Amino acid sequence: MKLIQWIASSLRLKLLSMFIILSSVPLIVVGLISYHKSYTVVSNHNKASTQLVADQLARNIDILFEDTERLLELGKNPQVLQYLYSQSESYPEAKAILQTYNLYRETYKYDKVLNISFVNFYGKGISERKGVFKLERNPLRNPYFKYLIQYPDAILRIPHSAAYAEYNRLDGFAYPKQNALSIITTVKERITHEVIGFIVIDLNDSFIDDFLTNTPIKDSGFFYISDQYGNTLFRPDATPASITMMDQIRSVPLHLQHDSFILSAGSKPQFVVYSTSKQTGWKMIGVAPYQEIIAEANSIRQLIIITVLLSAFFAISLYFFLNNRLILPIRILMNKMRKAANGYLEAKVTPHGSDEIADLGKSFNVMLDKLKMLIEKSIRENEQVKIAELRTLQAQINPHFLYNTLESILWMAEAEKKENVIKLVQALSKFFRLSLNKGFDWVSIQTELEHARSYLVIQQMRYHDILTYEISVDRELQDYPILKMTLQPLIENALYHGIKNKRGQGLISIHGYVEDNSIILTVQDNGIGMSADRLAQLREELEKPAGSRSPQDDEQEGGFGLLNVHHRIRLYFGPAYGVEMESTYMEGSTFMIRIPKSKEVNR
Repeated sequence: MKLIQWIASSLRLKLLSMFIILSSVPLIVVGLISYHKSYTVVSNHNKASTQLVADQLARNIDILFEDTERLLELGKNPQVLQYLYSQSESYPEAKAILQTYNLYRETYKYDKVLNISFVNFYGKGISERKGVFKLERNPLRNPYFKYLIQYPDAILRIPHSAAYAEYNRLDGFAYPKQNALSIITTVKERITHEVIGFIVIDLNDSFIDDFLTNTPIKDSGFFYISDQYGNTLFRPDATPASITMMDQIRSVPLHLQHDSFILSAGSKPQFVVYSTSKQTGWKMIGVAPYQEIIAEANSIRQLIIITVLLSAFFAISLYFFLNNRLILPIRILMNKMRKAANGYLEAKVTPHGSDEIADLGKSFNVMLDKLKMLIEKSIRENEQVKIAELRTLQAQINPHFLYNTLESILWMAEAEKKENVIKLVQALSKFFRLSLNKGFDWVSIQTELEHARSYLVIQQMRYHDILTYEISVDRELQDYPILKMTLQPLIENALYHGIKNKRGQGLISIHGYVEDNSIILTVQDNGIGMSADRLAQLREELEKPAGSRSPQDDEQEGGFGLLNVHHRIRLYFGPAYGVEMESTYMEGSTFMIRIPKSKEVNR
């Protein structure tokens, strides 16, 4: 679900996903189907061709035996029958038999035939190589002759020296450095079909080795021959077959005339194919690594994989091309919009071309220009509103103070205190000269302290019996700017709502210090203070916007100047600054002005 949401959040990812789905998925499906079809066709073709090779090898063996077993017709020769049937020496018959041997050889060219022999039950025999001979032992002791007496119509094909050695003991003749393959069957009387002897044809089995050597399977495969019991009869001299693999093949029943299967021999599977000789019943078994059988199919698979990869590469290249032409301009425009949304209105787009995206970029630039105009206009209007509000607050403060001061002058004039009136008027003149400040709203803290001192001088003349004051502000802080008429309203508030309502001598203290990169100016009195309820109510009033209360309400409850100072500071510096207060009933109050410690102000 998160992956889908992540893709859905980006046009680039959507386009990439679309390209992958519309290009890669069909390619993969087509590739898998093509691979499956080609793999099946090619592997079946290779298996079938290998099966044909095995069948051809079996037919070659059958043809060779069929051709060679024509010599068994010699057993029907009258001279042979007469020779075997007779108990006496019959040299003319023997000579005629040997001439018949030569006639057959010249006619059929039996190069692989080593010897042709006849022998009767009494050990009398004739051999192509040895001529007439007499066995030293009873031929019926030979196990193959015994078998043929029981099954006189059978033809035995005995491979290698195991059977051949038995025959050697019959005629006493050996073939140096050669392995013989013997074909043995009975010789029967023509009329009664009574067995009167045996014919033995010895073949040089090298022709079978030639067949096996010249009939390979792929690169490293080979053929070998086993009998119907699974015993290995012929195998090429240099074969990679292990005894374990041969035993595994032997354990598999080979009941069909021909077939193939895959043998899991160790880490590499082997392809096994076999075909059965009709003449001998032997199995022509071929073994080859299965990977060689399906090598062509693997080549096709690699070709398909390369094709899919190239197609995917083409699709991705097309995606990046479209990305640079389509998505990238949109992403640039999106980033510019984000910057504009964060307040950076100079984030303009450089349009390229004349398409819809370029037109969108031009419209975006026009929108930014109009936004800047509107914002500048709004700022100017806000500044004018702020200045108007400030002027209004100052106008509210000055008449309020002037009213109180003129009342004091009137009282002193009535009391005929001429010198005090002069001193008070001079202090008032200095106070208003500093208040006007040539029309500027900002003064230094030093000037604001002089302004506060002039005010305290005026008030001390009015309340000399109850008012004293002290001013203690670090000299290094007095160069920082402050809104004019900031301290005087707080001093006035301390005097009228604190000290006047308490018996005894009153003290107003003004201090200044730095806290958390802010300048703190405090106006502290030892007047009557405020109750907890009144303090909470006044703090709540400070959080209300300017203009939400009427001056009449403030006059009745006190704190008109305090609220004005607080709102003026917040108008310029924000909600982190303003007036804070602490008060304890019957002990006094402390008013703290918090302004930023900065010499850069918007004058």
